[in-house]
Amino acid sequence: MTEAGAVAAGSGLPRHEAERLLVVAAGRTLTPFEEVDGETMEQFASLASRRRNGEPLQYLEGTVQFGPLELLCDSRALIPRPETERLWELAVKGSVPETVVDLCTGSGCLALATKHAVPTAEVHGADLSPDALGLAMENGDYTDLDVAWHRGDLFEALPDRLRGTIDLLLSNPPYVAADEASALPIDVREHEPTLALVGGRSGLEIIERIANELGDWLALGGRFLLEIGETQAGAALELFAPFGPIVHNDLAGRPRIIEGRA
Repeated sequence: MTEAGAVAAGSGLPRHEAERLLVVAAGRTLTPFEEVDGETMEQFASLASRRRNGEPLQYLEGTVQFGPLELLCDSRALIPRPETERLWELAVKGSVPETVVDLCTGSGCLALATKHAVPTAEVHGADLSPDALGLAMENGDYTDLDVAWHRGDLFEALPDRLRGTIDLLLSNPPYVAADEASALPIDVREHEPTLALVGGRSGLEIIERIANELGDWLALGGRFLLEIGETQAGAALELFAPFGPIVHNDLAGRPRIIEGRA
């Protein structure tokens, strides 16, 4: 048998990725000098091959950390990223919302993390994709958090009783322009769902639809926070002008989140 450190070093992957996949293969953390059995080696070899071929590390691991939560993660939805976690951090500051909606919920990360932070809130998550919504529901069970899930196209998915009552609306909508999708990293463009990435010809189509309907759904004084592409701040400020919008930078200093209030 081969020691774990040597297995990781000979995988052709960055050391930290190989070590994480060894944990998946073994079902536990291995010390560098611990010998790896044949079954674990076989499982690791398969995982390492898939990773070298571009499959995202988080999908291979099957879980991802988002704020205070560990969530299930697979190709049915986008991988939750630091930009989205930054949006959540901004969202849970300030007044306590009674009603929260997460449009384009994907894995359910924003809805569930918000429910965890504000247990008294009535939280709803909506998505057009039945696959993504299935993962969100599984994450609701996995985290034992009570979120109402709805399938449908943006606001059309929501119960009409929520109209004019939403205190906090969150969304990480599709915002990649169609002609820019081919330039995305291979692990994104070939493995993450296109429906959750591409917003249309300009990339602003979904954002514009949200802006056009937002006023009918927010409560008086209700807030919204949306993730946007780093080149879209100017256009987003115009689209959401009636809501006194501001733009927040992500941790890398890029303008990635727009916030406003009814």
